Amino acid sequence: MFGTSENALRTDARNQIGGKRPLRPALLLTAGLLIVAAAVVAAVYFWSPQANLRVTTGPPGSTAYRFITAFASVTEANHPRIHIKLVQVADLAASAKAIEDHATDLGIVRSDAVIPTNGETIAILRRDVVAFVVPAKSPIDKIPALAGKTIGIPQGPLQTYNEQTLDSILSYYNIPAKAVKRVFLPLAEIGAAVHDKQVAAVLAVGPMGPGEVVDVVGAVKLATKGAPGILAIDEADAINKRFPGLESIDVPAGAFRGRPPTPDDTVTTLAVTYRFVAPNTMLDVVAGAIARSIFTTKAQLVAKTPLASQIEAPDPDDKNPVLPVHPGVAAYLNSGEQSFFDEFQKYFYLGGIALSLGGSATALLVGRLSRKKSESDLRQIDRLIELADKALTAQTSSELKALEEELNRIIAWFVKGQASGAADSTAFSIAIAHAQHAIEKQRDALRQGQTGSIATTIGGQNEEKK
Repeated sequence: MFGTSENALRTDARNQIGGKRPLRPALLLTAGLLIVAAAVVAAVYFWSPQANLRVTTGPPGSTAYRFITAFASVTEANHPRIHIKLVQVADLAASAKAIEDHATDLGIVRSDAVIPTNGETIAILRRDVVAFVVPAKSPIDKIPALAGKTIGIPQGPLQTYNEQTLDSILSYYNIPAKAVKRVFLPLAEIGAAVHDKQVAAVLAVGPMGPGEVVDVVGAVKLATKGAPGILAIDEADAINKRFPGLESIDVPAGAFRGRPPTPDDTVTTLAVTYRFVAPNTMLDVVAGAIARSIFTTKAQLVAKTPLASQIEAPDPDDKNPVLPVHPGVAAYLNSGEQSFFDEFQKYFYLGGIALSLGGSATALLVGRLSRKKSESDLRQIDRLIELADKALTAQTSSELKALEEELNRIIAWFVKGQASGAADSTAFSIAIAHAQHAIEKQRDALRQGQTGSIATTIGGQNEEKK
């Protein structure tokens, strides 16, 4: 009876473990994750690319504000899925801090002012010449000759930064800042101050074109009736080594005035740059796409504001430690054209592949864990059948007690598995009932004083029948 059904019991148990089983929570979770991942990839494919870019601006009406609003208008017109959010800040220092604090994605930074430690260059918006303007026939021909003199600085929102630039240049020549007096003057008073010798020179910082330097040169010429000069800074390259935010620049003759030309010959001096800067955490693909959008829509930007006329691409090989070129921009400049949409679609395609591979790996892992679990279940089934076999040949109550204790441990393991949904009930129920029945039968036989086992008795009865 027990002996003849043992093989059938083993086969039935294995079929229960290896055949159709209810879906486990892990498998359901994996399937759900794969469905969600597929939905995300599909949504990204049909609605990408979309981006919200935060960009700092100066106060309304400022130069930075006018440029940024033009940039936002052109960018959103060309890329409807890009939304520019304007983040108003008080000045360049606040713009740099917003980048450092990751409160913005893009900001305008001046190379010799406050620099965000995590800032990287997307584009150069303007290159301003640092010009020391002196009247015609001035005895001052070099920067060191300014020691003990008074310098005029045009009033305006950038006057503090321009004064700091003056101090940096003076320090290179070992001239204490207090050795050069400076006065801040409105543009309308600069010509008269030079004419009346209230100031020996004027420090103007502006582009080669309409701007502060051209205005100062015009005012001085008008007041003094002569062509102003621009002091040469022959040590510009050396100054750049000490102050990387200041660059050497050659100003061609007539850059600030044509008749008579100012300067009257090419002059080497210094320049500062205004840059579009992003945190170094910005993805390469995003930085490259923004740079491409700026450079390819420059004509549209200029139509909105002449401030965009001097936009230029940074040198991708520039090793300047101050505001280095973003790797994504360098890659774009080195590799050529690749559209914003192409770049994003490539990343989303790769992301879809990664999700697919991740899902396959998860399914494979779950499958392996499931197989290992099935093997563990089969070992427990086999052990229950072995307990039944041993029970049928047990000669003492102590042997049966030991077998029963092991059976109870397996039952406890099975109950915990049922609670977590990890154990299969049908096969274990059959095997547990088989073991319990064998133990109880043998215990009854021992109580009745039979010295042989149930298996031996049944075997003897079968022999007699033969």
